Amino acid sequence: MRRFVTRHRFSQWDGSQMLAHSADDALGAMVDDLMEYGDLRWAMRNLFSRGMDIPGGDRLQGMREMLKTLRERKKERLSQFDLSSVMDDIARKLDEIIDMERARIDEWRGRGDAQGEGSEGAAGTEGEQAESKEADKAGDFSDDLLRQIAEKNREELDKLPEDPAGKMNALQKYEFLDPEAQKKYLDLLNQLRKAMTQSFFNNIEQMVKNLSDGDIERMKEMLRALNEMLARRAAGDDPEFDRFMERFGDMFGPNPPKDLDELLEQMRQQMAAAQSLLNSLSPEQRSQLSQLMAGRFDDPELEFEMQQLANALDFLNPSGQRYSFGGSEDIDLEAAMRLMDEMHQLDELIGQVQAAERGGDPDRIDMDLLKELLGDEAADSLDELKKLLKALEEAGYIRPTGENRWELTPRGSRMIGQKALGEIYARLKRQSLGNHALPEEGLFGETQEQAKPWEYGEPFHLHLPRTVRNAIDRNGPATPVRLEPGDFEIHRSELITSTSTAMLVDLSWSMALRGSFQAAKKVALALHNLITSQYPKDSFHIIGFAAYARELKAHDLPFLQWDEYVLGTNMQHALLLAERLLARHSAGAKQIIMISDGEPTAHLENGQARFAYPPTAATIRATMRAVKRCSQKGIAINTFMLDASYYLKAFMDQIARINGGRVFYTTPDKLGEYILVDYVQHKRKRLGR
Repeated sequence: MRRFVTRHRFSQWDGSQMLAHSADDALGAMVDDLMEYGDLRWAMRNLFSRGMDIPGGDRLQGMREMLKTLRERKKERLSQFDLSSVMDDIARKLDEIIDMERARIDEWRGRGDAQGEGSEGAAGTEGEQAESKEADKAGDFSDDLLRQIAEKNREELDKLPEDPAGKMNALQKYEFLDPEAQKKYLDLLNQLRKAMTQSFFNNIEQMVKNLSDGDIERMKEMLRALNEMLARRAAGDDPEFDRFMERFGDMFGPNPPKDLDELLEQMRQQMAAAQSLLNSLSPEQRSQLSQLMAGRFDDPELEFEMQQLANALDFLNPSGQRYSFGGSEDIDLEAAMRLMDEMHQLDELIGQVQAAERGGDPDRIDMDLLKELLGDEAADSLDELKKLLKALEEAGYIRPTGENRWELTPRGSRMIGQKALGEIYARLKRQSLGNHALPEEGLFGETQEQAKPWEYGEPFHLHLPRTVRNAIDRNGPATPVRLEPGDFEIHRSELITSTSTAMLVDLSWSMALRGSFQAAKKVALALHNLITSQYPKDSFHIIGFAAYARELKAHDLPFLQWDEYVLGTNMQHALLLAERLLARHSAGAKQIIMISDGEPTAHLENGQARFAYPPTAATIRATMRAVKRCSQKGIAINTFMLDASYYLKAFMDQIARINGGRVFYTTPDKLGEYILVDYVQHKRKRLGR
């Protein structure tokens, strides 16, 4: 018996060992698709799409799960906010500012009346009264002035337009009496300025802090330099991007663009987000918001540079989207701009994941954006999915054949067969082998740890511990130990017979239509793995048959496809080919395992396949002659049928009568259990009862 020594090396966990077994897991996760479609690239694409479970109960998210989460996030946002509340919020803030100012105007208008009432009936000396009169005159003059100013401001407020944009324009030149109202107005003005700036640039917090005179002056310098850089780019000259970033890089946040193309892409996205906000409003609200955001800097030079930038960026064509928000939660302008950024990021990432899923190429997905929107877990899953390809190659299961093209190696095929065999054994274990007979014992073969009393004529494979124990039990613990024939026990042994097998796999279209084709391929791989690993003296041939029969290699089984455009189930040709292959082996038993789901519908005439359905008498006779030839050569035919119609049963019973083989009627999910158990049971016979 061949023995293998497994060596293990241990090291401290540092998080990088997560993929220690993922190559086997990944190959196991692809087996069904590989068997179904016979396309390694398709199987890998499906693996990336659906993800995979990994030992320990963890899971790698697939792109399908990521898409679902992104779409749910987008749907959640659309059902959360009421975008029309942006204009309501601005109108409400303007009303609050105007109400505060009117309250101060009313206060100023009423001060004179209150002072006049308070001075009547004042008492004191003549000097004091004279001083009081002079003060009253000055106070009356001051109050008159306040009343005049208040009246003038009240008239200006009364003339304010009804629309928010008109109010903002009028209040921009209005002199406030209430400092708090003026502060609130400036806050609203700065909010509109930031929104206007954000329509070109992200990370505007770094670009405009408080929108002070210094901030605005530096922004003018940056815009002027940016317009000059774009002009140089348009002329085909060096845009001098590095020089630009040396001066203004701090205005572009913690992750500034690396080159001009990246800056332009960021600006395109920001412009598209701003346009999406406008597109998602009603026409009236869109017009109002456009007017509100226009001309808010009150600086001709700055306004000129921004208009120049807008003209220079026309080629980016930031059309934007239209989002149908149906929620009830209010949102202000700054939050709405951030929301549009998020919606565009969601759309961008959804597009990337869809493209990656279609092409089976996870490198198309922006890892930073994925992490930002879906968190570390999704980013880690994508990173691990990317590593699977390399892990499969390093494990020797696949190898590259060109750009983005791979093929399965013989080692990969063997691993698939091993996993298919493991699946079948796992099902048998769950059933506790209850539906299958136990193997019989034979006289010679490999020894086992089980022992039995020795009988005269049997090989003397002495089980020394049991023999000595029997003598001690009989005589007691004393030396020397005296043995008698009745003390002898010998090892049980298994008789290993040499077998030559030809497995015939039906490749007709009906096998695929009924879902049997994948099961047949997996069983063939599993049996091939069992024979090569456990019974190396056995021989095993695989034959595929449809209109014609041909020998197949185990390595080709995962990629084997049914003959979609060739009609016929030519059992005769398959049996003749099996007979010829088995004739190469002179010793041991010979058998044919045939997997099919229907009667023969084709046979050979002068080397050409003749198809007919229903089967003709000529096809039946040709097939039966092939059965008789196999029977005369001592080849057993064991047929595993995946259909049980009346006519099929009659035909199979006739084959069994001629050949003496057996017929099993089973289903695709039970096929492997039947074939493997039957093969093992007829290989091993145990010694004694």
